[in-house]
Amino acid sequence: MMRLIFAAMSGALFGAGLLISGMTDPARVQGWLDIFGDWDPTLGFVMAGAILPMAVAWRIAARRAVSFTGRALPTPPNPVIDRNLVTGAVLFGLGWGIAGLCPGPAMASLGFGGLPFAVFFLSMAAGMILFGLWNRR
Repeated sequence: MMRLIFAAMSGALFGAGLLISGMTDPARVQGWLDIFGDWDPTLGFVMAGAILPMAVAWRIAARRAVSFTGRALPTPPNPVIDRNLVTGAVLFGLGWGIAGLCPGPAMASLGFGGLPFAVFFLSMAAGMILFGLWNRR
């Protein structure tokens, strides 16, 4: 039960941060990527604002065997840069640049974004499911 409460609180905090910072607006994200045109530095401030709390969280997690909810912490990610990582990063970046959305803002936008956001979210979810099926084989 505590795990669900922490998940709900974390999701609400993350979603509120996305809304307040304007990161649910695809034009703002695309403005960040438009470095030779009408550049918008907002995303840089959002990223910088996330680095400090995450650095603290990683330091705390490194000293713990279990999470605050009593479950095992996930193992650190594989540091190897391979073909799958590069391919995934390129696909993610292309989708992010074209649509101006990534999974978090896409989910946060479902409540107010209308049909275009719903189509994007469903397409993104279908891609994740297809990858999961492909990766199992």
